[in-house]
Amino acid sequence: MVDSESFVETVRETNQTALSRLGSSKSLYADTGGDIDTEPVLEATADAEYAAWQTFLEWADDEAHDAAREAFERTAEEERDHYETVRDRLDADEYEPEAVPALHEYLRGLESTVDRAGAFVGRIVASKHSKEQVVGYFVGDADPQTAGVFREFGDDLDGQLERATALLDDVCDDADDREAALEAANGAIETAYEEYVENMEALGANPKPVC
Repeated sequence: MVDSESFVETVRETNQTALSRLGSSKSLYADTGGDIDTEPVLEATADAEYAAWQTFLEWADDEAHDAAREAFERTAEEERDHYETVRDRLDADEYEPEAVPALHEYLRGLESTVDRAGAFVGRIVASKHSKEQVVGYFVGDADPQTAGVFREFGDDLDGQLERATALLDDVCDDADDREAALEAANGAIETAYEEYVENMEALGANPKPVC
């Protein structure tokens, strides 16, 4: 069993710099390839939601731990709903996700329940920051209805974090398990941050904030 509140706080403190940059307006610039407009923002979000749906489906399909499988199944359903909601707002009749974020490539490479539980937390913490930028975009675009939709996605992430920390309590039996989960959580955030840096540099932009 782990102190879940302490675990999440440790993840946030360890990755403070990465999370602050993932939660900046530059992250949206990186995700859209420098084209911060409604359609590219929705497409980038659809790609992320679809990838999450598929990741948690994959985890649920081969997970032997009952509580973990149930947590992953429920999360997959939420992410499917998110994807379908975003897709319905796209102008294209049938949008086909193409890009798989590096974060989800990382997640899909994890096999142990402990590692997945830890990375589950890391993914939620990172996603919470990026969702806030999407909300901010639609507020600035004078589209409060769409901003409200993405605020609801953020509320779902709060519920997922409760689910993930409860799972940590269930699957971590000792200090070694906690360290393994913590390493996986940090790995998830580091992977998301590394992709952000690569995308920014490919655009010829500075990934660090300019004061």
